[in-house]
Amino acid sequence: MKVAVTGANGYIGKHVVSRLLNDGCEVLAIDIADTGVDERAEFIQGSLFDDVEKIADKISEVDVCIHMAWRNGFVHNADSHIEELMGHYNFVRAIVEKGVKQIAVMGTMHEIGYWEGAIDENTPAAPVSKYGIAKNALRQLVFEEVKGKNVVLQWLRCYYITGDDTKNNSIFAKLIDAEKEGKELFPFTSGKNKYDFIDVDELAYQISCAIRQKEINGIINCCSGKPISLADKVESFLSEKNMKIKLEYGKFPDRPYDSPAVWGDSEKIEKIISMY
Repeated sequence: MKVAVTGANGYIGKHVVSRLLNDGCEVLAIDIADTGVDERAEFIQGSLFDDVEKIADKISEVDVCIHMAWRNGFVHNADSHIEELMGHYNFVRAIVEKGVKQIAVMGTMHEIGYWEGAIDENTPAAPVSKYGIAKNALRQLVFEEVKGKNVVLQWLRCYYITGDDTKNNSIFAKLIDAEKEGKELFPFTSGKNKYDFIDVDELAYQISCAIRQKEINGIINCCSGKPISLADKVESFLSEKNMKIKLEYGKFPDRPYDSPAVWGDSEKIEKIISMY
């Protein structure tokens, strides 16, 4: 397969590009810089917003395009999410017009907003951050765009991603920094809330599996399907890394809009993985 990947130099994109190459795909990697992109990929430098027609022309003959590019994904209330929404939609519309017949777009559990229990493809969305609002709007727009156009659309909804921790903005990255600074205590919540955690390399594998088939499409949860308390996950991380810093439980209150337990329904991704 020939696969185009936007946001190829991003936190997740780098892992996805390498995984696709390892799985035998030819990859066109697209980003504004190639500092961390696997050298086996063909790199296309450009902005999806400023060079949309040029990039759409270059990838018009790929088997599938994975649209992963997104700015400020770790800053959930950044204005850029709303300001750049139409740029993302225009890119997807452009590649549909150029004849790309399979498109996968990265989604997020934050499209859903507050929810208790498993999230599946029919879970109603009521996002509460600019990031979630923009992603949810893009999902609605692209599904409307491909109606009646013989295009396979896969919305790859991600959850809490771990691994490669120095390159993200998660609690794990903050713990690594605090440990390096010699801090003994790390201020923490109660840690009781449960989430769906997935390692970035496992996520890249799931994405590769999902896009190399066309039978299962629509909203696909890329997840573990297993809720784990934040406290258990962080304590496990500290143990694995042999870190000395201790969690200071209850220093921060639990946020009222955080669900006590939320995770992805993994039925569709498990069916996909069983194909390989």
